Amino acid sequence: MRIRRCTLLLSTLGAALALAVPSTATAASAPTDDRRHYDLDHAGSTIRAHEGGAAPGTAAQPLAGVAGMDVSSHQGAVDWPAAWRAGARFAIVKATEGTSYRNPKFGQQYGGSYNAGMVRGAYHFAIPSSSSGAAQANFFVDNGGGWKADGRTLPPALDIEYNPYGSMCYGLSQAAMTRWIRDFSATVHARTGRHPLIYTATNWWRTCTGDNASFGADHPLWIARYASSPGPLPAGWPAHTIWQHADSGRFPGDQNVFNGSLTQLRELATG
Repeated sequence: MRIRRCTLLLSTLGAALALAVPSTATAASAPTDDRRHYDLDHAGSTIRAHEGGAAPGTAAQPLAGVAGMDVSSHQGAVDWPAAWRAGARFAIVKATEGTSYRNPKFGQQYGGSYNAGMVRGAYHFAIPSSSSGAAQANFFVDNGGGWKADGRTLPPALDIEYNPYGSMCYGLSQAAMTRWIRDFSATVHARTGRHPLIYTATNWWRTCTGDNASFGADHPLWIARYASSPGPLPAGWPAHTIWQHADSGRFPGDQNVFNGSLTQLRELATG
């Protein structure tokens, strides 16, 4: 009788615990900041899925301009002397995302590219749905997104592209998205004295900002398009400054070209 009572008690207790504690599937159903795939988010990580382009490794190297690259933690420790020997003369490194992620490889990548002789810069991967533009700009500047007039440091860059976690425009209206970008830019400018480079794709910009033309006068454009030309540009920009033309190639990370000479690249860095 005692055995039966113990068995019944254990069975009842187990059922109660099952009701009190959510299952793993239920507890994990709501996305949280901890579930973001930070190491996979980088400049261009959403471009191919939304816009296609030349097959990886097959895009031709543009004949004009200065060759460069952009990297994130996904590339790990980069062999910078080898990238220099291969022809890379500038590098842009992911520093931050949102207000909680810092690239753990940032020091090796940002400092290593500079030590190899390159002009270097830092970028922030924006998540406009998670916090304000000012909050993310401050986090970025505090964690690698600064600037100095040494002729070797590019203006801070804002990577604003297709949402890797949900709706294309992060649930923001065109007006709200424009305000978010302006908030980010104004904060970066107040803290560094430079307007940020804006990394984007024309289709995303047209859809999510209404093709807002107000940034072209003072924000250099870093355009993403995996094709034989940069194609049509967002409104307000008569020309691009940097073109990310492929997501793989002779350098680690994404392949870029500066639209000008090495002297002009250094002038951009100097401000």
